[in-house]
Amino acid sequence: MKKNGFSLVELMIAVAIAAILAMIAIPSYTAFMRSSNRTDATKAMTFDAQALERCYSQNFTYAGCAAAPVGSAPTTMGYYTLTIAVPTPSSYIITAVPLAASQVADTACAQFTLNSAGTQWAANSSSVANTKACWGST
Repeated sequence: MKKNGFSLVELMIAVAIAAILAMIAIPSYTAFMRSSNRTDATKAMTFDAQALERCYSQNFTYAGCAAAPVGSAPTTMGYYTLTIAVPTPSSYIITAVPLAASQVADTACAQFTLNSAGTQWAANSSSVANTKACWGST
């Protein structure tokens, strides 16, 4: 007489294979999501820089530009906090630091900076420069 179904050994092998696949897939997916969420910072910084440049082209100063107000604010998607500083009327510095829990764990890109000269800079959680990887440059 033939019995239908799975034995306990077959079931445990299937569970083990699924666990191995999950151990590979979950960290890879998490790293991909952190990397893709970095665009929230770079995009917001670029938009604010463009707004500041438009204001400068009209007023010849970055001070008092309403399009990109000085101070701190969350990015559109809420993953980062942007800080815009205008140390002199002819310069600005935009900084982004992680705000959301998913990006706080992104130790490879813990801070982004963009200044009025167009210089992009990024650092890991140890303050070591990691600009090419974080800004997506080659």
